[in-house]
Amino acid sequence: MATFVLRKAVASDKDAIASIWHESASLPGVGPPTMPSPADLRQRVEDEFASWSVTLAVRDAKILGFLALKPEAAILAELFVRPGALGAGIGSVLLAHAKAEMPEGFSLFTSSSNTRARNFYEKAGLVILRHDTHPRSGHPVTYYGWRSA
Repeated sequence: MATFVLRKAVASDKDAIASIWHESASLPGVGPPTMPSPADLRQRVEDEFASWSVTLAVRDAKILGFLALKPEAAILAELFVRPGALGAGIGSVLLAHAKAEMPEGFSLFTSSSNTRARNFYEKAGLVILRHDTHPRSGHPVTYYGWRSA
């Protein structure tokens, strides 16, 4: 797979961000039991974009993944990679970027059933903080934290 670069998202990227989010979260075990529609996620991107710091992984003008941070709250809000680009190191580079942007640490949550993400975060040094329910859907989620060594 060819290399990719990171760049800051701009308003014209919102459709692609929502599309990747929907494609990725629709994979089995990744998102909530009842997935929001593409239009619902697009609206969520619209609503959240101003409060997020969004970084994109891009190859040949195609967005392969995105990272949405809330640095002032020390939260990694979203990290999704296009399904066809999984396993290419994009998630690792985006997570490393989150660590560089929030060197004091951060938290995040993922669906408890998302074993791929959970293994990824645990291998990257994040620790389980607690098990809880998703604030919107109520399905089980696992909260993780990362602190600089």
